[in-house]
Amino acid sequence: MPSPAPSPAIPAAKQPPAADRVYRHVKQAVLDRRYEGGTLLTEGELAQAVGVSRTPVREALLKLEMEGLLKLYPKKGALVLAVSAQEIADVVETRLLVEEFAVRRAVPAPPALVERLEELLEEQKRRAGAGDLGEVAVTDRCFHAEIVRYAGNQILSRLYDQLRDRQLRMGVAVMQAHPDRVAQNIAEHAEILDRLKAGDEEGAAAAVRRHLGRVGGLVRGEGR
Repeated sequence: MPSPAPSPAIPAAKQPPAADRVYRHVKQAVLDRRYEGGTLLTEGELAQAVGVSRTPVREALLKLEMEGLLKLYPKKGALVLAVSAQEIADVVETRLLVEEFAVRRAVPAPPALVERLEELLEEQKRRAGAGDLGEVAVTDRCFHAEIVRYAGNQILSRLYDQLRDRQLRMGVAVMQAHPDRVAQNIAEHAEILDRLKAGDEEGAAAAVRRHLGRVGGLVRGEGR
């Protein structure tokens, strides 16, 4: 009886290019504030951390500099840029303009939006319970981005997407400085969702204004 043919070998998963791995490593660490503003990163340290040569490190750092997260200094390294007071003000102001418009457009909220926001709220609670502030910030942002997306204005959606990295850095910073803010954020999201479910346009808009006003004040260091 002939022996069965050997099973075809399963190819090993292909790794992303080296520069992409460095880019993701550094960007995530900046957004999570493991690399805080003012930290000087060297090519050698990053190459060793990711397990690559220095050439892809340079490529990744150039890309991150173009995104405004780093400032390169030849023969020294890359400085992680702190978020300026003006940048904070600009982000909060832009978010308020976009999100208040979007939440008004989302009333009456379609069932698909309500269901998705409920899922994100539960996910945020799970991440908060696990103490994963980086993922709490991601689900926090997704909650707001979903409302913006349902407003149906693609230009505003693209504008909002450009705020992503700044929102995540600010969100983690606030939660690290004010741990009680995690539960407050969840409660304020629940209030926004309740107003959407009730079809209360003015109430939803007011809830968004209160929420962003508190977040903006904390990021600027204006108390609780």
